[in-house]
This record gives sequence, C-alpha cells and structure tokens, in this order.
Amino acid sequence: MNNIGCSDLAVAQAGTGTSNGQSSVKHILLIKLRYLGDVVLSTPVLPLLRKQFPEAKMTFLVNPGTAAVLQDNPYLEEVWVLPRQSWWQQFRFIQHVRDAKFDMVIDLTDGDRSAFLSWVTGARVRLGYNRDRRWRGKFYSQVLPSAYGSMHMVEYHQQAIASLGIHESVGLPEVYVHSEMRQADEEELGDFFTKSQPLVLLHPTARYVFKAWPLERFATLADWLSGQGIRVGLIGSQREILIGQQIMNLTKHKPVNLMGKTRLSQLVALMRGSLLLIGNDGGPIHIAAAVGCPVLGLFGPTNPAVWGPRGSNVKVIYKGLDCRGCFYPGCSRGEESCMRQISVEEVCQTAQSMLPVSV
Repeated sequence: MNNIGCSDLAVAQAGTGTSNGQSSVKHILLIKLRYLGDVVLSTPVLPLLRKQFPEAKMTFLVNPGTAAVLQDNPYLEEVWVLPRQSWWQQFRFIQHVRDAKFDMVIDLTDGDRSAFLSWVTGARVRLGYNRDRRWRGKFYSQVLPSAYGSMHMVEYHQQAIASLGIHESVGLPEVYVHSEMRQADEEELGDFFTKSQPLVLLHPTARYVFKAWPLERFATLADWLSGQGIRVGLIGSQREILIGQQIMNLTKHKPVNLMGKTRLSQLVALMRGSLLLIGNDGGPIHIAAAVGCPVLGLFGPTNPAVWGPRGSNVKVIYKGLDCRGCFYPGCSRGEESCMRQISVEEVCQTAQSMLPVSV
C-alpha cells in the first residue's frame, strides 16, 4: 500500500473540518469506467462530497454510453467521456486531463486504465482501490481498503470518501433531468400517460446471457399483465430491438416495443409514469429505482445484496445458488440455471403485490 505524504495529509483529511484542507481542494476528479448501473450506484457520494468541498469544481469521468445519467446532476460542473477511438484522440485527452490541474482524484473503478489516468492528472491526492494487489496500486497516493463483495456497491463507494473523513451515511442513487426537458418529454410521450390503461415496463435483456430470464417467460409475463388491463412497454437499446421483436412474436397481446426509441430523458419520463418496471440485473432497473419507479429485479449470477437496485419501492427475486458468478466462464446447470429457477408464477405474484389494488 502506498502511504499518503505528510504534505498531502491536510488535503486528504479535509473532511475533519480543517479549513486549510478544504480550501486547498479546488478541482476534484471522480472516475467510474464501468457500465450504466455502476455509474448510477456511484451517485450517492456526490452530495456528501459537495457538502464537504462546497467551493471545489467537481468533474466525473466515465465510459462512452454512461454519461447521460450524470448530465443534469446538480453536484457536478463537468462530465467527461473517455475517448476510445484513435491513439491521437487518446493522447490529446491525456494532455487535457493533465492541463485540468486536479487537486484530488477519487477513482471508484478499481481498474488499470483509471489508475493510470489518476496518476496522469498529477494531483497530490489520488485515492483508488486495488483489491487484486496489482501494479496499478503504485499510481495512487493512497490505496483504499477494499471490502468488495461483502457490502452493497453504494456503501463500497462510500468507503472511498470515508478516507477523507466523511462518515455520513450515503443516501439513495439519483438521476436528474431538467424540468424543461421533463415537460417536453412528457408532452412528446403524451399517449402513454393519457390513455386509461396503466403502464408497466419490462427490460428483458442483459449484458451477459446468463443474467437474462428466458424470453418466453417475459412473453408469458407480458400476456399476464395485459390480462390485468395493463399496457406493457419493452425497453432496451437500439441493438436490442430484435429481442423485443422476439418477445412480441411470442405474445398473444402485443406489447409496445420501445427498444432503441427513447433517449434517457424520455425513458425517465416513462419510468416516472409507470406502475412498475420488471427487469434483469442491468442499468434500467437502477435508473428506474433512482427516479422513484417501483422495481422488481430478477437476479441470478449476481448477488442483489451487492448489486441490487436501491430505491423506495424495490423487490428482487434471487435464488442464491452456490455457483453464482458462473456467467464469466460459462454455466453448467443448463435448464436448472439460476435464472430458469425463477418461475413465471412467482414473478407474477410478486408483481401483483407491488401493483395498486385498483389494478
């Protein structure tokens, strides 16, 4: 473990209330080079950092495709996206990072690339995880203690700012959309909110196939919801449109295939106007929970105690088999896999318990 230098100690312990430490931190960089849900789960640390460093400029660096969930966050001044194109673009970005003159870096990623970028900043205080005890630990001024896998990711992220003397409990993840954009989106999507039928959203895809509940069961679920007088919308990305079409082909009562047809602000508007979102472990369930939409998450290889959505009305179905994590090398259970052990009946029963009595 690298120890923080004596000259940097006042900065690193700014959370203890020393005005000198706080005033010396003028520009903070946070890094989370992971997926959409990971970025959403990192947002609870932002209000605590803002409270501790009210005058500091805060910049958040993320991967392409994840910036939208931070775009309107009131605690951030900038959101940067890491370029993945030509070497020349990457070289220019590294120079841009260097020129920004960050005083502090908080790397929430635990990865080689983010560790290198932390070092490139030249910041005196560079905090990051290194649970694999790799060479990247040398890029930090202080390696953070890691309890990865033994706590929820929201609390795991809070560990990083605890090293700054910030010990307040973190709140729930948050995703913001400007009021003007929200109004425009609700007007554009007016048909979904003015019809007499309530709406339930389904997210039937997953980054890894072993995290996905079978499509035919989503189709049966969609038909059951339609039988309750509920409209069903399928959500996902542009590349998942064909999966939505497969589900539509399997249903008797056709849901609306919204995959690839909504930008984030529109998706948020749909979530705010929906009775429930049912989906696999992935970004949409975390976004929905963050904007107040009730969520039913279907979990298999990943543990919801670590990766589950955080919100005011959230439930998960999880079998907790001893082989969880199998989606990395492959699953040997076949028809007895963790996701196939989740029955349509229990999903319908849990969904029924989350729907208003009037439905």
